[in-house]
Amino acid sequence: MPSDGKMIEITRLDGATLPAYLATPEGGERAPAVVVIQEWWGLNEQMKATADRLAQAGYRALVPDLYRGKVAADGDEANHMMTGLDWADACDQDIKSAVAFLKESGAKVGVLGFCMGGALTILAAVHLPELDAAVCFYGIPPAEAVDPGKIAVPFLAHFAVDDDWCTPAAVNGLEATLKAVEVPHTIFRYDAKHAFFNETRPEVYDRESAEQAWQRSLDFLAAHLDVHAAS
Repeated sequence: MPSDGKMIEITRLDGATLPAYLATPEGGERAPAVVVIQEWWGLNEQMKATADRLAQAGYRALVPDLYRGKVAADGDEANHMMTGLDWADACDQDIKSAVAFLKESGAKVGVLGFCMGGALTILAAVHLPELDAAVCFYGIPPAEAVDPGKIAVPFLAHFAVDDDWCTPAAVNGLEATLKAVEVPHTIFRYDAKHAFFNETRPEVYDRESAEQAWQRSLDFLAAHLDVHAAS
């Protein structure tokens, strides 16, 4: 299913302008939708390609540009940009406004994020009950930022065993929290490194894990957003 990806501007709930990348399946202007949340690098070509893949699977996919046009050239710059991000504003204005934009059609909307975007996915899953599903790839926010036990939507997460940020201990802690309060969730662990889904980073990319996580994500989204699963 071809997609028609393009940069657009939407109006945030506070009236400010938010640039975003929108990929739409052919004839799918009212299709179920997914807000894709960027890694710490920014809204780069790999994030756009991920949105295109979702469009090919039948979803409208919108990637809000949290850095407003800036893309990090290396890890130091990415860390600096992530550290400087107002996470509360990113969740309560950028992501919430992106969800509202997609929900104007009346369709269900999920959120899916990677790394920094995975951590923001958990914030969104707590603070945005209007969401219908959340998929997190290897991201956990600081404990002082949010209580994952208050996640209000069906939640799927993918983590790497070899990860010095979302460590196995941190993932176990997250899972224990979710189990204790009976939040609907599924957590998968992969024998891979952090960012294993990113095909533009050969030093960490793991094709088998990435493909398995992608299919599991599509199946999960299909179940909660009312769209036929595709690969």
